[in-house]
Amino acid sequence: MNRVLMVTTLPCTLTSFLLPFAAHFRSIGWQVDAMSCGISTDSKCLNGFDRVWDVEWSRNPLDPRNLLRTPGKIREIILREKYNIIHVHTPVAAFVTRYALKDLRDRLNCKVIYTAHGFHFFKGGNSLKNTAFINLEKSAGKWTDYLVTINHEDKLAALEYGLVPPNHTHYMPGIGVDLKYYNRDTVPDAAVADVRQQLGIGKDTPLLLSVAEFTKRKHHVDAIEAFAKLARRDVHFALAGSGPLMDKMKQLATELGVIDRIHFLGNRSDVPVLMKAACANILVSAQEGLPRCVLESLALEVPTIGTKIRGTQDLLEGGCGLLVDVGDVDGLAAAMTWILDRPQEAAKMAKLGYERISTYDLAVVIQLHEQLYREALVS
Repeated sequence: MNRVLMVTTLPCTLTSFLLPFAAHFRSIGWQVDAMSCGISTDSKCLNGFDRVWDVEWSRNPLDPRNLLRTPGKIREIILREKYNIIHVHTPVAAFVTRYALKDLRDRLNCKVIYTAHGFHFFKGGNSLKNTAFINLEKSAGKWTDYLVTINHEDKLAALEYGLVPPNHTHYMPGIGVDLKYYNRDTVPDAAVADVRQQLGIGKDTPLLLSVAEFTKRKHHVDAIEAFAKLARRDVHFALAGSGPLMDKMKQLATELGVIDRIHFLGNRSDVPVLMKAACANILVSAQEGLPRCVLESLALEVPTIGTKIRGTQDLLEGGCGLLVDVGDVDGLAAAMTWILDRPQEAAKMAKLGYERISTYDLAVVIQLHEQLYREALVS
């Protein structure tokens, strides 16, 4: 029996993105285990994987504590379990695990695959941090058998910096979006009406939406300031997600006089309904790998506004959405206005985005992973 270990820093990456991959490989006879911090208390992971392993590490990629005790525990588990493939995701888990196995791969006859969900270095990033993270990735590349990138900027960077040999660098269109679930035709109109009733708005009230964690890099402040610039009492704005900056953003909305038309929804499990209820989805991050919420809005044929950064540009360029510079509040307000004032043109743009999304289908990406695993097993 082939055995694969999926490794992430936190269980939320597994539950948000990787459970369908685990289900597929288990269905074709693989043993699929997972390793993460706090995973033993996550019911979805306990049900979705054959076995789970708890390890401790900090989310800070430069925290030296990550390299003290944790590598020894990783080595102990992998020496005992003898996996064929170790598939690492997210920067901390990926670096620490590869460091732990750097002298064991040949002895274990296993292959280490790293999916970069967005390198910590990127165009427009701090030059000193970029240099540090490039050097870290170069070091870890020596301990990596296959590197998977999910946007074109990272693909080119991997080749430019020679992180792994070119024939061991694979581009994949993200980690997939389930086009059966994120399907406009399967979202009941009654559910959309219920959401609008919960928000206290009528069926014809324009609703803008943003689905993003409240952290600095998501730039909620830009979205709220741009919304305030519209000065249109007929438009509402819903923000789905949670995070450390939520209270600060509520305060900003109050100060700008728009708190009565901004809805802070917290974490939601009905994203397809929210998106169908909206006239536009907005993501104004400074940094992404390949943003899932943009994939979802394109799949649901919702007009989308994003920033000119890696990943987002892959999805929206060529007329599939509107792109603005990071931090350009006036440009963002103008993009919002364009969608509100030109609904027919916005719908055509959304249709173009929908036509692009087929290559990002979850079923397609799962098959690409199966091909990669087969290649790794015989190499």
